[in-house]
Amino acid sequence: MKHAVRALEPSMSEQPAPAAHHLRQQLEPAAAEAVRAYAARTRESADQLAAVLEDIAANGLPSAEDCTPWEDLREAHLARLAHQRPAVA
Repeated sequence: MKHAVRALEPSMSEQPAPAAHHLRQQLEPAAAEAVRAYAARTRESADQLAAVLEDIAANGLPSAEDCTPWEDLREAHLARLAHQRPAVA
């Protein structure tokens, strides 16, 4: 009994991925600036959160009287969102 010999080709999952620089698409200058601004706002928010957590770690949790109820925070946030994007009739 003879066995057929065939050329082995790598499957799709075994083929090397294309170099990353070939897949990247440059942003328009305005879009790149918007991404940078978003990154800066995100970094600032992360820094604020880290400062609060460090304060809690060093000094413990604040008393309930010194805190704003979450319902008030939620309502204020919803009001900001409504102001940014008014309802459509």
